[in-house]
Amino acid sequence: MDTNGRKRIGILFNFDRSWLGGVYYLINIIKSLNYLEEENKPEIILFYNKNLADFVDKIEYPYLKPVLWEFPSVYKGYLKSILLQKNIFVDEILNQYKLVGIYPVNDQPVFSKKAQKNNIQLVAWFADLQHKFFPEFFSKKKLLLRETKLRLLLKNTSNLVVSSNDVESHFNKFYTIRKDLSIKVLPFVSIIDNFNFNNIDELKIKYKLPDAYFMVSNQFYKHKNHIIVLKALSELVKKGNKEVFIVMTGKMDHYNNPEFITQLRQEISTNQLTPFLGMLDVIPREEQLCLMKHAKAVIQPSLFEGWSTVIEDAKSLQIPVIASDIAIHKEQLEEKGFYFNPKKPNELALYLTSFQRDDSEQIYEEYTQRVQRFAEKFIKLFSA
Repeated sequence: MDTNGRKRIGILFNFDRSWLGGVYYLINIIKSLNYLEEENKPEIILFYNKNLADFVDKIEYPYLKPVLWEFPSVYKGYLKSILLQKNIFVDEILNQYKLVGIYPVNDQPVFSKKAQKNNIQLVAWFADLQHKFFPEFFSKKKLLLRETKLRLLLKNTSNLVVSSNDVESHFNKFYTIRKDLSIKVLPFVSIIDNFNFNNIDELKIKYKLPDAYFMVSNQFYKHKNHIIVLKALSELVKKGNKEVFIVMTGKMDHYNNPEFITQLRQEISTNQLTPFLGMLDVIPREEQLCLMKHAKAVIQPSLFEGWSTVIEDAKSLQIPVIASDIAIHKEQLEEKGFYFNPKKPNELALYLTSFQRDDSEQIYEEYTQRVQRFAEKFIKLFSA
């Protein structure tokens, strides 16, 4: 506890900025703390890499202290930690700052004696075990690195957060979990405070969009399964249906999957889908959420997720979701979702032609209650 009476928690904001799911995950955690009672709000020391500085500037929280930090590279950091038998990813932070805990500590090449000695909670978070189900989506190098880091984490951490019961079951399926390792399921939420949802007409003009549209808002990774959406649209176009329009956000030119991007472009070109698609690339989050708020529905076609940020966005906005019928989506949406087989474009096509949005009732649990409950559970991770 700091002298001001507030818990002081360190947050490691050290993602690749292309992984927007991870970026917004931590931003939403900090923003959720605004919903705590004043006396329960912790001080957050945000250790960030310089590539994420523009995101840091947009985080509104009264007890936030951003600290630009030089994180060690993964390879050198692991090698040096093992040679010195101390976790250089966190030990220097602990030397300089008095903290009750750090989150998420995913690089744990060795057990941190310093944290144990001072009763500091080092809490890890792992998004999902996608590599166990779809190894073909990873290079051999990335598979080896991911698996090595994960096994060391499971050996050295005492606290692991996962975002769903589905992911917890995968950990128990693929790994032998130590009895003294605590796995906590903490589904995250999306924060939509201080966004403008009234400029939809301006955005439709700006992006040349029709009044009615569906929205897909994922990064263009293969497991996100954009191809099924394009194939469903192709079926409709071939049958003469020209009423359906789909907006897609995200950067299409992704270096990790050039073959997949080529497949998507060929589907668009061969079936002349351009008039029925709004390919918007990466747009400001405020615009993304405004477009989502006014869509007929959000389409989430993924083959695999740990806990979908897009679905959480839709829930916070009270927007219906048409989702692939994988277990995680059913856990996240329960009976509120509209489901289709992610390998059958005809099932999605049926929704696209018949779906009608009903604005007369609240779809999901009330927003404030969801956010406050999440914030309270997050703070409990750092209870002594």
